[in-house]
Amino acid sequence: MTTPETHKLVIIGSGPAGWTAAIYAARAQLRPVVYSGVPKQNPSIVLPGGQLMLTTEVENYPGFPHGIMGPEMMAKFQEQAERFGTSVIGEDVERCDFSQRPFVLHTSDGKQVRAHAVVIATGATANWLGLKNEMRLATSGGGVSACAVCDGALPVFRDQPLAVVGGGDTAMEEATYLTKFGSTVYIIHRRDSLRASKIMQKRFLDRPNAKVLYNKAVVDVLGGDRISGVLLEDTVTKERSELALAGLFIAIGHTPATAFLKDSGVELDESGYVALSTRSSRTNIEGVFAGGDVADSHYRQAVTASGMGCQAALDAERWLAARGVD
Repeated sequence: MTTPETHKLVIIGSGPAGWTAAIYAARAQLRPVVYSGVPKQNPSIVLPGGQLMLTTEVENYPGFPHGIMGPEMMAKFQEQAERFGTSVIGEDVERCDFSQRPFVLHTSDGKQVRAHAVVIATGATANWLGLKNEMRLATSGGGVSACAVCDGALPVFRDQPLAVVGGGDTAMEEATYLTKFGSTVYIIHRRDSLRASKIMQKRFLDRPNAKVLYNKAVVDVLGGDRISGVLLEDTVTKERSELALAGLFIAIGHTPATAFLKDSGVELDESGYVALSTRSSRTNIEGVFAGGDVADSHYRQAVTASGMGCQAALDAERWLAARGVD
């Protein structure tokens, strides 16, 4: 049997954190290999390039004063990483064996690869309602989004009726942010009371353009090229009604892409995110680092993910150097 190739550093994931880690690692002569993932049709699964592949115009990343399309930004990140010598393999890492050194990674093409150090940067996916038109408009820039902070300030949403689906603290935070821009901002919640903390509820409800629609579920998203409204169903009476909207924001949680870490020994928190006990990128396993949304349930922004990717590369470089891996 052929001995698997051994790399200094393997980066798993190709969003802002993964590409930034690759840029730093490649410039440090670590010759990193990025497993960018296999393209998938389902937006509820992590895509190569991460959640920015579902984002149309990015206006809040420094250095792009006129904005940039999410997929274009990720293409530029990849180009920059490859310029410094990063190797990119379009496969998934399906299983990790961190019990032996070098580590052994099992990939979706049936191969094994060894690595002295690993950066986990697989991100997290937004939980969607699963409606056909929701998915279509989310992937085409038609006014459906899973991140109000990312997209809510875009001109197309200003002075327009907007809605957030959800009832927890994240939904309240997203809706409160949107009240700066929307004419009316609705919270659509399928129960008769919100799960969010009282202070978060008050912060939203104190806004003059804030409204809550209780006992309502979105059963369809209406519109052609852009959303025009939603079809609601009363969860008690089953009566249906339409609500005119120019933007719909889904805030029903995120799922970190950590299923491939099952039985790997990497410590996860109660929500399934990679647990980082300090401000560094170090996991509980020596030589395994993490960055971006896979280890961050709080901020979930491209710029914070990039910063964490930088940390992971620097930590990996120093860890390898201390062990004389050259």
